[in-house]
Amino acid sequence: MGVKGEETRARLIAGTRELIEAQGYFGTGLNRIVAATGAPRGSLYFHFPGGKDQLVAAALTQAGQEVEALLAALAAEGAGTTALAERLIEAFADRLEHSRYTSGCPIATVALEVAGTNETLRTVCAELYAGWQQVLAGRLEGEGFGPAEAEVAAGQVLALLEGAVLLASVRRSREPLDHARHAVRQLLGRG
Repeated sequence: MGVKGEETRARLIAGTRELIEAQGYFGTGLNRIVAATGAPRGSLYFHFPGGKDQLVAAALTQAGQEVEALLAALAAEGAGTTALAERLIEAFADRLEHSRYTSGCPIATVALEVAGTNETLRTVCAELYAGWQQVLAGRLEGEGFGPAEAEVAAGQVLALLEGAVLLASVRRSREPLDHARHAVRQLLGRG
């Protein structure tokens, strides 16, 4: 694939990411994606012959992997789990405020919509969350948690974060995320 093809593919993914996060899976049709990205409809099917689900999966995967890479980079720099969680909370809070509370976690909107109806996208979301949890659990093990305890605590941190993003969105306030930050510190024994 040439440079122009890669640029078109990247534009389709980027536009889809924005749309699905703000409007959800069902609120984002292919016509809207084509209009928002300026990509020819034929290019959409050339790059994503599986249609909307393949495109949405690519958008979710890219967004989720960016979050995992951020966590992994912070962990590699020596940041503790509490600092990792706080950085993620801050990133999602900033995204919410910047978007006027339409975009927080890049996969949560779709995950909530499709978990019971679309096995392919549910699996993509589950794998992305598992990757985030794995980074957190690995860091917790490095801080002295046993493997099972680390896995549970990492899952609790993600549950706090995702719940706080949802509450912050509907309340149009950072406050639930500030509360989540405090709860993470208590959960991990850091204050």
